[in-house]
Amino acid sequence: MSAVATPSVAREADPEVDRRRARRRWFLRLAGSAVVLALLFSFLPFEELVAALRRIPGPVWALSVPLYLGLHLLGITKWRLMVNAADGGFAFRSAARCYYYGLFGNTFLPSLVGGDVVRAGLALRLAKNPSGVVIGSVVDRTLDVLGLASVAGLGVLFLPTALDPRNRQVFWVLLVLLAVGGAAALALAAWFPARRVPWRIRRILVKVRRSVRAMARRPAHVALALLLGISLQLLLVFLNAWLGVACGIEIPVTAWLFAWPMAKLSALVPLTQGGLGVREAALAALLSPFGVEPVLAVAAGLVFQGVIISGGLVGGGIAFLLGVLEGTPERA
Repeated sequence: MSAVATPSVAREADPEVDRRRARRRWFLRLAGSAVVLALLFSFLPFEELVAALRRIPGPVWALSVPLYLGLHLLGITKWRLMVNAADGGFAFRSAARCYYYGLFGNTFLPSLVGGDVVRAGLALRLAKNPSGVVIGSVVDRTLDVLGLASVAGLGVLFLPTALDPRNRQVFWVLLVLLAVGGAAALALAAWFPARRVPWRIRRILVKVRRSVRAMARRPAHVALALLLGISLQLLLVFLNAWLGVACGIEIPVTAWLFAWPMAKLSALVPLTQGGLGVREAALAALLSPFGVEPVLAVAAGLVFQGVIISGGLVGGGIAFLLGVLEGTPERA
């Protein structure tokens, strides 16, 4: 009797199942934001929070969103520089279109990674070298995190006596973990033994390795992108300090150099929608050593969250208009 072979059947991804899972994650993160905000509001004097928000002049609200979107022109330049350093072949207008769609995704998709997926998904359709888009985007995100850590490091240097030991330890541990993780990821991509994997995956890995090596041959581009990233984060710190002053926070801007980047890094934790709630709670804790009342810190965080949401909506509109100008309307 001949043995009956039982071939292993690979399950194909079901788009409907993936959509249901994405919606479930989205609702869970919305619920997480609602829970964290409810806890914050229950511990804070609500009347003082509303008073701090009402204290912001109308012109400050009107200028903050254009300033926010304008500052991200540095981000567009940085991301395009990294994608093209990996042989992505990307025009600036196409990069701006993808980037502003990414800002939209950062607000309305789970965690900051959602915006990266939206940005890269559109870029893969427009760039000449898709693997360059993937590698350039990964390096760009790594440089963003390193830029935030560098700005926080400046705050540590400028405020050597204002930080308690716990805040210092959290910062240095985070910096070491990010540096080790980034170096390990780049080393794995560059030296992974492609011959030990199936042919289809090997072809993809070969393209990725070529993009990594193309970027490695352009260290000046990477250094310039890191400088642009640090500049962007510094300017965003100044924007937040300006909004904080409008809310009634009177502290040196050097305190913001430490507190705001660390609070922004907390948004990478995929517990709430776009970091809403977690960022504000972290900002209140980090500004507490500088004598800032939690209600004012939360108010400043909510103001900037409003800027982010408004900027994401406007950025999505800009991206749509750029798509119309390019003659490639967006799919529904």
